Amino acid sequence: MIEIIPAIDLIDGKCVRLSGGKFDSVKIYSDNPVEMATKFRDQGVKYLHIVDLDGARTGNPAHIGLLKEIAAISGIKVDYGGGIRSRESFMAVLDAGADRVSIGSLAVTRPNELAEWLLDFGADKVILGVDVKDEKVAYNGWQSESAIGWQEFIGFWLGKGINRIFCTDVARDGALNGPAIDLYKRIIQQFPGIDLIASGGVSGPEDIYNLELAGLKGVIVGKAIYEGRLTHWQPARGTLAKRIIPCLDIRNGRTVKGVNFVDIIDAGDPVELAIRYADEGADELVFLDITATIEDRKTFPLLVKRIAKVLNIPFTVGGGISTFEDAAVLLESGADKISLNSAAVRNPDIINQLARSFGNQFVVLAIDARQTIGWEVFINGGRIAAGIDLFQWAEEGQDRGCGEILFTSMNHDGTKNGYANEALARLSDCLTIPVIASGGAGNPEHFRDAFVFGKADAALAASVFHFGEIPIPKLKRYLYQQGITVRLK
Repeated sequence: MIEIIPAIDLIDGKCVRLSGGKFDSVKIYSDNPVEMATKFRDQGVKYLHIVDLDGARTGNPAHIGLLKEIAAISGIKVDYGGGIRSRESFMAVLDAGADRVSIGSLAVTRPNELAEWLLDFGADKVILGVDVKDEKVAYNGWQSESAIGWQEFIGFWLGKGINRIFCTDVARDGALNGPAIDLYKRIIQQFPGIDLIASGGVSGPEDIYNLELAGLKGVIVGKAIYEGRLTHWQPARGTLAKRIIPCLDIRNGRTVKGVNFVDIIDAGDPVELAIRYADEGADELVFLDITATIEDRKTFPLLVKRIAKVLNIPFTVGGGISTFEDAAVLLESGADKISLNSAAVRNPDIINQLARSFGNQFVVLAIDARQTIGWEVFINGGRIAAGIDLFQWAEEGQDRGCGEILFTSMNHDGTKNGYANEALARLSDCLTIPVIASGGAGNPEHFRDAFVFGKADAALAASVFHFGEIPIPKLKRYLYQQGITVRLK
């Protein structure tokens, strides 16, 4: 996921922003940069980009003391630049705690000297600033324009070992009119594998989304954060991406969908739908043969093979699995995971057996439950009450070795009124394994709420995907803008 790196620009010990690099356009946002840095850390930030604007004007770093205080904040790494003109100032910045020294003008005006520092200190101690103005490299606070094109400049320093580069389109910095997406795409195309950081022009979540799609590793953001345009600007770090999972309910070889487990209608060819979902960026696919248990037969392995052949995402198969041999056949047919439901209620030991043989990650315990006074588990496609409590059964399944819980609320299934978020949150709180929400999706907000309020690790849906009501790319774009960590295609 793209790294969002807040910028702290310093003048007279204050946190400021300039527009277009002009010192006569200063706007103060905080009198306490250390407090600001701590706030960023508390919001999940791992990296800060500090620019010593006073140092840039005088030719010598002016805020080494502030750098020491900020670098000492636990959990924060810092890039620091501005006024680095000598070996002594370079060493002073590193000694003060900077993880990398940000170099711009010196790379243009004294490249041989910088190349010597790279040999002495290591290229990983430098982040190279490439300021682009009319396709040429600008320097000296963007006031001077070299005759060097960005292609030649970047190529030269990549050859010297520098790979982390932040690039600013001078005309866009501080203007809040969008980053230079086309420029960044050209850089990445010419230099595949470059660790490229965008800088300048970000106005909101849409820009972050587009930068990630373009292949940027990170983005330095200043004004958009300080002026509240990027309210969900730092998704939680250290967490897995939330998964979006289409579900193919299969009957007689066709994908179908019902409401509250009845009123079944045809939804299309499962192989064609599988191809579409993989192309759209679904994280996984679930295949459930919804009448296999009722009809006392096995899931169709040939259809599983056909679907698995066209997929490049994890594939879970369920329905009619009652023995170890049933699961083994489906695994050989291309399934990545097995979903157990009715068979696990009747013979809980099958969970232990499959988990021991294939691994916990192979076993998904699917639970269909209806809420009356409490939440009661149902089997046989929701037709038979099992007399078991949802939460007790989920905990037992976890103890026996299943790797995930797929919880479907029969009250919510097909209604498009939202997921059972209270029950989901309770499951998430009492379990240590992932919980997949199922039943009730009708709009993008329902997915958001399942992740935020229901604490679900994944959200499964069928009809809203099958009939094109919520395209998966559009859904993920919305979730990303809401600050929810998702995998973008």
